[in-house]
Amino acid sequence: MAHDLTFSSPTQIAWACRALLTGRTIGHNDEIAEVDGHRLAAIVHRLKSKYGWPIDTTYTGRENAAQYKLRPGCDRAALRFPPSAKHLGTPGAAE
Repeated sequence: MAHDLTFSSPTQIAWACRALLTGRTIGHNDEIAEVDGHRLAAIVHRLKSKYGWPIDTTYTGRENAAQYKLRPGCDRAALRFPPSAKHLGTPGAAE
């Protein structure tokens, strides 16, 4: 049965949400190292398009590697969460 962010495991999705909520800037190398994932761009795209997360993207280095960060000052209480990260919507959960 496919879940909400097809081809990205719930662990990878929850990791990305938690990392963004804690103020981290994350990229593909972080995802690979921390959750053995390879779909960060797809996860971020879905968080932005389906759930309305205000995520900024910057490109760094010779390879123009994407780096993602939750926009400073966003209303975290207004964020909608994918099913695998719903638990992060409670105060203090992402810390």
